[in-house]
Amino acid sequence: MPAMSQAQQKAAGAALSAKRGETKKSELKGASREMYDSMSEEQLEEFAETKRKGLPNKKSKG
Repeated sequence: MPAMSQAQQKAAGAALSAKRGETKKSELKGASREMYDSMSEEQLEEFAETKRKGLPNKKSKG
């Protein structure tokens, strides 16, 4: 499942970086921290590799 917004894609990228040990888990906040705890590395890769072009900045509610 691809990311639905640029913010979601960025959060997944940050969580993936921490999951791989490239950044510290303690540096994660908000959505990226939740993604780190609840998603596998494969799921994070899928979200993070989504192209940003054409995605809204934030996911619309509804």
